[in-house]
Amino acid sequence: MPVRVLLAASEVAGFAKTGGLADVAAALPRALAKRGNMAAVAMPLYNSCRRAGVPIERTGIVLPVPNGDRVLACRVFRATLPSSGVPIFFIEHAPYFERDDGKSRGLYQTINGWGEKEDYWDNGERFVFFSRAILELIPHLGFAPHIIHANDWQTGLVPVYLSEVYRQQPGYQRIRSVFTIHNIAYQGSFPRELMNYTGLPERLYNPAQLEHYGLNLLKAGIVFADAVTTVSPTYAREIQTAEFGCGLEGLLSSYHWKLTGIVNGCDYTHWNPETDQYIIAPYNAETVFEKKPLCKADLQRRFHLPVDANRPVLGVVARLVSQKGIDLIISATPGFIDLGCQLVVLGDGEREFQNQLQHLRDRYPDRIGVYFGFNEPLAHVIEAGADLFLMPSRYEPCGLNQLYSLKYGTPPVVRLTGGLADTVVNATVENLADGRATGFTFGDYSAYALYETVKWALTLYRDRPADFRQIIRTAMAQDWSWDRSAEAYEKLYRQIIGP
Repeated sequence: MPVRVLLAASEVAGFAKTGGLADVAAALPRALAKRGNMAAVAMPLYNSCRRAGVPIERTGIVLPVPNGDRVLACRVFRATLPSSGVPIFFIEHAPYFERDDGKSRGLYQTINGWGEKEDYWDNGERFVFFSRAILELIPHLGFAPHIIHANDWQTGLVPVYLSEVYRQQPGYQRIRSVFTIHNIAYQGSFPRELMNYTGLPERLYNPAQLEHYGLNLLKAGIVFADAVTTVSPTYAREIQTAEFGCGLEGLLSSYHWKLTGIVNGCDYTHWNPETDQYIIAPYNAETVFEKKPLCKADLQRRFHLPVDANRPVLGVVARLVSQKGIDLIISATPGFIDLGCQLVVLGDGEREFQNQLQHLRDRYPDRIGVYFGFNEPLAHVIEAGADLFLMPSRYEPCGLNQLYSLKYGTPPVVRLTGGLADTVVNATVENLADGRATGFTFGDYSAYALYETVKWALTLYRDRPADFRQIIRTAMAQDWSWDRSAEAYEKLYRQIIGP
């Protein structure tokens, strides 16, 4: 029997994106449908959705959404998820969602008068409204879902509403909920007063259910969902510890019986060096050693670096925040330069990191290239052209760039945390001998550990090219496709649906 799933998310790639959640929300429903299941997606209607270039049509559906002491009417729009037959429903409420402008105003934040990003003051209200609208949407989907799959704090109240408000209503009794934590550092914690907008019983505001230094929407999803997932097995274990749990480790340990880690998939229709429209010389595992040098030269030219086939290029594509280990990269860069490397960085984030990277660029103009901002084509160029990809994250729930790097034959250098530990096999002597190595890993969160790991990688690159080439071949042969992930989700769905 096909599983029927409604996936709810605050962003979906192709329409609105700030991070990996959007990629999952677009790719997982496609993969589920490809496996013969029935899937649909729900998200807010932002300005970016109207600009996405995908036809969006009115459905004629108007939902009454309780919001505090009032009922707000919202229209529902519909489109088809690109490269699929999966319907995507948009919840329209202009005062809450149509404020992004692609410049200073984003999905969740705006840039203040000091040039710094700050959250919108009404984020709590906005996503309480969205969560309630999802439940009101159910009768209009055209199918009765077995599962509502909610994602991150923005939809954390969906399992609560299902359990406390809608469970006894016709059409809702057999629906089960799955809640996915993409990054536990972002919890959606708001003052208690937000309870007034939820319409939920005040009795739920207690330390065992919704309260955690205020109304915590991530905690709400964890407590009330029938199953909780996160985006890698290692991260599922890590968030049950004080180091990574961000204050919710005790809660997660108590609910460990319903917590599962499933590694995100890689969208090989979009990230495939053989069909990549953004790179100068597409290649596969048979032509990588012939064509990748052409991609490397193109990368060096784009960053205004000397074109030198013998100088290793280290690539970075990341948000410039402390989570991503940018401080380690900055500290280790003089050592990388001494090792004869070039470094290219693409990313956007904290101003201090941008200033430090710009200082390094000014100091080593023929060795370092930087691009501040997000540039999708350039991200592909870096994945294809770099010799090594650096991802020394402080923590990493899953990570996608290391999966891209494997496919592109650009061995990743990663710290052993979260999904990085689950997806990259270290180039130890034993793993090299067994033909299992796909990249380079280290444990200590230090610039020295990163430097020494890159140094070892360059030893193979320069002195043992046969071993380095074998790493590339093994990496490119890995299967981290979304079908693999969708199969695991489908199994979980069936477990909680029951007979």
